Amino acid sequence: MSVETRFVVIRHNEEVKTFMDKKSADEYDKMLEMADGISELLSESPITINDNDKETLSIYFAQKKDELLIALQAKKAKPASKKVNKPVLEQSIDEGLTVEEECAA
Repeated sequence: MSVETRFVVIRHNEEVKTFMDKKSADEYDKMLEMADGISELLSESPITINDNDKETLSIYFAQKKDELLIALQAKKAKPASKKVNKPVLEQSIDEGLTVEEECAA
């Protein structure tokens, strides 16, 4: 007989999702808490949004929190990493190729 540990996220007395590790369950629960806060904020807006759309939009914003914070200028975007190309000779040395093998390639 095998024993498995599962972590279940429960919201409003309903099982929402099951995870195999605690970290993933905690991250998902935190995302749902953010979505609840966003939903409350949307409820206070002068725009009328039905509950289904409000929930969908809230979860979307919570899942995209880093992009949302960048859009709100609350967080700086990470600079695009520049990949430095090594000259062919350095690549050959790193890969252990001989001059003959390099010419053949």
